[in-house]
Amino acid sequence: MTRLLKLLEGIFLFVKDIYQKRYTIYELTKRDFKTLYSGSILGLTWSFLQPLAMTGVLWFVFSKGFRALPVENVPFIVWMLSGLVPWYFFSNCLATNTNVLVEYGYLVKKTNFRVSLLPIVKILSALIVHGIFLLILLFLMLIYRIPVTWHWLQIVYYSAALMLFLLGLSWITSSINVFLKDIAQIINILIQFGFWLTPILWDYHILPKPYEIILKLNPLFYIVQGYRNAFIYQTPFWWNPKLTIYFWGITAVTLCAGILIYKRLRPHFADVI
Repeated sequence: MTRLLKLLEGIFLFVKDIYQKRYTIYELTKRDFKTLYSGSILGLTWSFLQPLAMTGVLWFVFSKGFRALPVENVPFIVWMLSGLVPWYFFSNCLATNTNVLVEYGYLVKKTNFRVSLLPIVKILSALIVHGIFLLILLFLMLIYRIPVTWHWLQIVYYSAALMLFLLGLSWITSSINVFLKDIAQIINILIQFGFWLTPILWDYHILPKPYEIILKLNPLFYIVQGYRNAFIYQTPFWWNPKLTIYFWGITAVTLCAGILIYKRLRPHFADVI
């Protein structure tokens, strides 16, 4: 019991210290975002050119090639993009955050710098681009005259949920990647598999019930379906309490594991980088 209390106290102090460094996080996020596009002619445009091009290709293939019909009277491009937007945010953040400690090796070697802030900085930096994609999605929805309801506000909840889940994963993968560089390549492969195993381009209702249950074990199912519930199906975020509890349980475990792994490996980062 005493050991558990010490563990919880350590996690609380860890989170408290991050909160106290919020101004540092803000300044690092601005610097990271500016540095990412400095020296580039198109600048910020590059951040969403590739996802937009990929979206266009997928829309053309499925709409024109496979002649995908509207999903529950929702235009396929809107239905597809509502799943792609959170996935792009997730995949981009996880890929970049896995390598973030190596990328910022010069800061990691500073003993007085809180390295745990770096994944947060990357997530907040990517959030800016995520916001632009959300605006594009909203613009399309207005063009297709999809009703505006209060359910759209739930996107704040789902975005926050995704960011917390990402943060836990990022602390885990970035810490291990310092010692095992293959982790970055493994994550990229898993992201490719995850794209097709998450119901982004297809409706999960086509699966038999047993497979549907297995599919819901994927935490990204909750997020992708949540975005669609908020924008398209007008369903409140408590639509499925069991799935909500499961997602937050997984997120809590991931965050705690990320904190513990980071704290255990942090003293050895500078020796390896």
